Amino acid sequence: MTAKPRKAFSDINSGHWQSMVDTLAPEFTYVFYGEHALSGERHTVESMSLWWQRVFRLIPDAEFEPQEIIVSGGPWLTKVATRVRIGGPLPDGSRYDNVMTQFMYLKWGRITEIHTLEDTVVLQRALDRIAASGNAEAHAEPITDAPARADRTA
Repeated sequence: MTAKPRKAFSDINSGHWQSMVDTLAPEFTYVFYGEHALSGERHTVESMSLWWQRVFRLIPDAEFEPQEIIVSGGPWLTKVATRVRIGGPLPDGSRYDNVMTQFMYLKWGRITEIHTLEDTVVLQRALDRIAASGNAEAHAEPITDAPARADRTA
């Protein structure tokens, strides 16, 4: 039962984050806790795609290594909990190394909710180093649905 989440992380490590976006249900919620450039709540494929693009602009060689995956329930409602190590080189020569936990809900194989929590102190220090190297996006406002929704109503 853990093969699909492991494959998703493998795809992301290969630069194919779109496969994760493709598994989102028509109505979903993605929350990344904290107050930083990667935090926020998203409900649209557009905002999720923009978010993944930002992740790899900030940490281009980020690698996600699943440490533990727990799956419960049937296909009508599957609950997945993960503990994942995240690492990658930073522009100043140091290395980003953190742990993330996620709680996911799927209905019939489509993701309806993801709640992500990472050590925000470690993440903020990495974002500060990235910003100090000249990448101002590391201190940008979170990507949310507000711009995408505003574009549709204009």
